Amino acid sequence: MNEPAFDTAEFRRALGAFVTGVTVVTTIQPDGSPRGFTANSFTSVSLDPALILVCIAKTASSHPVFSETQRFAVSVLAEDQRPVSGVFASKSADKFAQVAWHARRTGSPVMDGAAASFDCETHQVVDAGDHIILIGRVVDFTHTTATPLGYCRGAYVDFSLSQDALAATGQRAQVGAILEHPEGLVLIETTSGALQLPIGTRLEPLADAASLRGVLSGYRLNANLDFLFAVFEEKGVTHIYYRGRIVDDAPASANVRYVPLNAIPWGRIRDSAVESMLRRYVKERTEDAFGIYVGDVEKGTVQALG
Repeated sequence: MNEPAFDTAEFRRALGAFVTGVTVVTTIQPDGSPRGFTANSFTSVSLDPALILVCIAKTASSHPVFSETQRFAVSVLAEDQRPVSGVFASKSADKFAQVAWHARRTGSPVMDGAAASFDCETHQVVDAGDHIILIGRVVDFTHTTATPLGYCRGAYVDFSLSQDALAATGQRAQVGAILEHPEGLVLIETTSGALQLPIGTRLEPLADAASLRGVLSGYRLNANLDFLFAVFEEKGVTHIYYRGRIVDDAPASANVRYVPLNAIPWGRIRDSAVESMLRRYVKERTEDAFGIYVGDVEKGTVQALG
């Protein structure tokens, strides 16, 4: 029996669902000049000895240098360092002239303002398919309280927006969820026949029937809230909406409706701000290119998420 062809493009998209940080990996070349590239394939390996790793494609222009280097450093970028990530992801010939950096103990450069940095001596280089795994023994490291820059599905993730949104739930707030079930979008039918999203006065705790978690429990909906989708102000109230998914097939309460994205009855959604937000959701869901709306009901910006 012939096995189905392995779809590498879909495999890459599936891997993109894993949220990572963003790093810049650097070293000093034999001629004394610095070399670096942007990577999100970074992880810890061991505490004793202290080991970390990064993966480098064999087709990368930096591969010959890093496969032979005896030392390297990893800078974990902070959320305000998207431009630094862009510089080291580019083919610019003068990358280090465009950023602020300093040398660490091994001589390898690290980025000023990074959330953390790890200065390493090369411990081992492992051949792994179309990549090499560069394992480093950490000889020095730093870390700060800066919020790290995130990456998911080909776009940056702004973790501070989620933190700010959670902090706002201590003020006048309405916290809702855009949830998908295999049969469609989760909408709640009111006694007047209108449709609305599940909403609460704050995110947690589950024991609070007025919180979003409590409201979902009341509708017998078991959901994962994956990402922040929108934050906006209206009449002094902060509105916070997450996007997520239903994680089981347990029957929900009678007023829960599952509506296909291409069949939403827009006339039954009475809140114009929610309608506008849902129209953006449908568009971005179709394109698989989500963002976070930040602003008020009249104007704001959509920040790329993934």
